[in-house]
Amino acid sequence: MAPRFSVSDFLAVVNQSLDMAFGAVEVEGEVASFKVSQNKWVFFDLKDDSGSVNCFMSVYQLHAPIEDGMRLIVRATPKVTPWGKFSITVQKYRPSGEGSLRRSFELLRAKLEKEGLFSPERKRVLPKIPVRIGVISSTQAAGYADFVKILGERWGGLQIDVANVQVQGEAAPGQIIAAIRYFNEQEQPPEVLVIIRGGGNADDLSAFNDEQLVRAIAAGRIPTLVGVGHEVDVTLADMAADVRAATPSNAAQIIVPDRREYAAAVRRQMAQAITRFDANIDAAAHEIRQLMSSGLEAFDRQIDEALWQAQRNRQVLAAYDPQAVLARGYAIVRGEVDIGSEITIQQHKQTITAEVKHVAKNQLEIGRASCRERV
Repeated sequence: MAPRFSVSDFLAVVNQSLDMAFGAVEVEGEVASFKVSQNKWVFFDLKDDSGSVNCFMSVYQLHAPIEDGMRLIVRATPKVTPWGKFSITVQKYRPSGEGSLRRSFELLRAKLEKEGLFSPERKRVLPKIPVRIGVISSTQAAGYADFVKILGERWGGLQIDVANVQVQGEAAPGQIIAAIRYFNEQEQPPEVLVIIRGGGNADDLSAFNDEQLVRAIAAGRIPTLVGVGHEVDVTLADMAADVRAATPSNAAQIIVPDRREYAAAVRRQMAQAITRFDANIDAAAHEIRQLMSSGLEAFDRQIDEALWQAQRNRQVLAAYDPQAVLARGYAIVRGEVDIGSEITIQQHKQTITAEVKHVAKNQLEIGRASCRERV
């Protein structure tokens, strides 16, 4: 006799049977009828040439853009809804095929670019020579080994703190995000954060196009450098980072200078500084010599002018010297000039004492007196 169930019990048994028979499965197909409901739930169909299955997930699981026509690989659990509709509940998904990967990349790039996550204005400058470096990578990867080797060759004595994570696959974005938070939440975080991975195909590098990972890189408080893949590979993580490196080896070259080149540059700068210093000293000495020469010339002119003035003063004094007047035949008369009085007459070579016998006014004085009387 066939077992009898209520509708609810039957649905529960079917779902239990599906869970026991399949658990989680991966289904690949083309997206159709994609929509987001109430900004909470995501619905779409996966189809191929002969079938279609309904898919459901939370909007918070939408880590990469989806649109109709894309091919997806979803990891999901099959179930029958209380309304008797069969569907699969998506746990994870990833684009399948180069075209779908590229389309998902372009959609998310346009979205984040519109938000300003890739704007040059928000990029920070890396420290010139960091002492402590945080590294997020797989320590088993060749890219990490190249990074550490070149870093040691270029500059020694650095403290490197490594968070060992998966750098491809479904778990990679979550592990890298957790490592970013780990470094950013430290009381004394590293001076620079480096996220590196060696080359690979587009599917291998797809973890670095995860929306949540890109946002975590952009939101970090530590200046971040991302070096993923080969030089031709550009991921959204590269675009969100403060600095992009072409490869892990190039990341090491960007982080620190070559100590030999650095020492040579310092020597060149010192030589240039010494040359400039010598030139400044020579210029200052030349200026001082010019000032001293100008000062001596001015001093010589002042001395010449003083000597010329002294000579002129001597000439004036000589002209008024009484001895010179006497030498020209003049005499100095001393005493009261009255008849009968005695006067002294000083000449150049002798002095005469005489008695006044006669006093008469000169004709010039008589003429002047007559002029005054007529006036």
